[in-house]
Amino acid sequence: MRTAAIVPAAGSGERFGGAKLRADIGGKMLIERTVASLRDAGVDDIVLVVAPDTGTLIESRDVTVVVNRDPSRGMFSSLQAGLEDVIADAILVLPGDMPFVLPSTIRSLVQVYEARGGIVSPRFSGKRGHPIVLPPILQLAVLAADASSTLHHVLKAHPDLRVDLDVEDRGVLRDVDTQEDLVHA
Repeated sequence: MRTAAIVPAAGSGERFGGAKLRADIGGKMLIERTVASLRDAGVDDIVLVVAPDTGTLIESRDVTVVVNRDPSRGMFSSLQAGLEDVIADAILVLPGDMPFVLPSTIRSLVQVYEARGGIVSPRFSGKRGHPIVLPPILQLAVLAADASSTLHHVLKAHPDLRVDLDVEDRGVLRDVDTQEDLVHA
């Protein structure tokens, strides 16, 4: 089974004070930790979606960088940009500002997807988080959605495909929006 991950990372980081993806967490940039979780979990293809003015974040042969030409439209536009050329049996969506997801959690989500299919979401303490695993049939729905849509709208249209996996990984809910979000890193 071929897996691909879309990593939306085109936001401006205003609440953080800018340069959020370059923030240091234990000697690594935030975005490097996010990508490393996917890589360590065995994801085959990683697509990092950035804004036009981002510059070089990661130089790695196993990461494809795609530019979202209009990131002002929000994270869904980054997802659409990242999905354009992806061919995979399972597509993960992990926002770039979520560096605390454990590789073991990602592997478990993919295993559940392999066994049951559908839209697989991690759930910690009753709350759904990321990464979400999508079947390729939803790729066309995301790409065809209009500019005002969100991933939530697409997922909500397919309640029969939803599968939740309870996990003991707080990282699935822990994104970095402000400097304070890094206090316990």
